[in-house]
Amino acid sequence: MRRTARGALLALALCALAGCGIRGTAVPVDAGGAPSRATCQVHPQAPATPPAGTVSMPVQLVCTSQLLPVTRAVATAGRQDAPGLAQALLDELRRQPTPAEDEAGFSTDVPQRLTVTGPRQGDPADALRLSTPPDELSPLALAQVVCTFAGTAATGGKRVVVLGGPGAEPPRGYPCTEETRAHPETLQGGGTPAP
Repeated sequence: MRRTARGALLALALCALAGCGIRGTAVPVDAGGAPSRATCQVHPQAPATPPAGTVSMPVQLVCTSQLLPVTRAVATAGRQDAPGLAQALLDELRRQPTPAEDEAGFSTDVPQRLTVTGPRQGDPADALRLSTPPDELSPLALAQVVCTFAGTAATGGKRVVVLGGPGAEPPRGYPCTEETRAHPETLQGGGTPAP
């Protein structure tokens, strides 16, 4: 009886030392990312009425590699024209997530120094010019900007956002679609819209 118990303990110890059937491999194995604890849902803790000089508007933040809207109090006082509203929205995109947003798994990829102005001579009337060429932004940042601006007064309510950079290159149209929100890396600029 004692020999059986000792034998079982010895077999168990050897199994633990040997890895118990899990063999090493020279080929890397991608088992995917770690499970996410992100809920991608922010429970509002602020009062329902936005502070004076602000308007509650959705901005697109990143959660589990996709874009989801988060309502923010956007400072619109003195920024009623399209470029002014675009800058107010961009300010919110540049701001780091609140503690509640961070806890829910949200982040932003928009650079802190990014700014926006209105169209130049020869640009379409609804064009916006970024301080960085759109194609030099990360795919996430560009998709955040496009989908936050789309459908707002910053673009005249249009779903295609006409963006250019600081150089002489003409602005291009960037559509915000469900595919863009689900897969921001797929966003492509189209041809130059007519002025």
